[in-house]
Amino acid sequence: MAKSNGILKIEGTIEDLTFYKQDGQHYVRRKGGVSKERIAGDPNYVRTRENNSEFGHCGNASRLLRLALGSMVARAKDSKLHSRLVQTLSRIKNLDTQSPRGQRMVGNGLDTPMGKQMLRGFDFNIHAPLQTVLEASYVVDATIGKLTFADLIPMDQVNFPEGATHFSLQTAFSVVDFGTGQSAIGYSPIENLPLNNQPTSLGLIVNNLPTGSGIRFFVLMISFFQEVNGVQYSLKNEGYNVLNVLEVL
Repeated sequence: MAKSNGILKIEGTIEDLTFYKQDGQHYVRRKGGVSKERIAGDPNYVRTRENNSEFGHCGNASRLLRLALGSMVARAKDSKLHSRLVQTLSRIKNLDTQSPRGQRMVGNGLDTPMGKQMLRGFDFNIHAPLQTVLEASYVVDATIGKLTFADLIPMDQVNFPEGATHFSLQTAFSVVDFGTGQSAIGYSPIENLPLNNQPTSLGLIVNNLPTGSGIRFFVLMISFFQEVNGVQYSLKNEGYNVLNVLEVL
């Protein structure tokens, strides 16, 4: 590694030289590392190949779960969702005691009680975790896809962003087979409520519970809106929305 003292401060790669900035200083180094061919065939890199295989599997599992939940994820996510989810699924994959190293699978890890617990409570939008947004008590019956609130007082029990006048609640029940890549989902009707002091009791029930083999997820989404002239608009590109895994079955 050498320090770059030239007039032009470049960052990037030119031929076999890489220019970069670190701690306010500019450096240059020659490209190196082990070739892909050696990693693919050298017996000394068998552990690297195993790690790469399992990492790729976890990346695919993250994508499958996000696609299974469809537009909900698109409306309630943060910029680092994929890496956070892959990290969680990698830990869950380690719970697979059936498969050899390099072939351990997320689905097998989620078949264990600990694996389910590790994904239970996961927030897809780290900027709007459920526990800090919703302070109301509720009852979850994931086996029938039902979430119940008794005397929910929005103004007191929902921490809402500035400018919001309304919010909506919706649940979904998804079945994901991480082995085959198949998934299905069912949604509850959307409950839209004003942010006021009026106590409200409601039950969100998923219509047409999906069937099939795989891991079952019961999730809750909370969205915020501002009403202007009778029309509700999403706030700040929906950056305040919540999407949380209530239960894993």
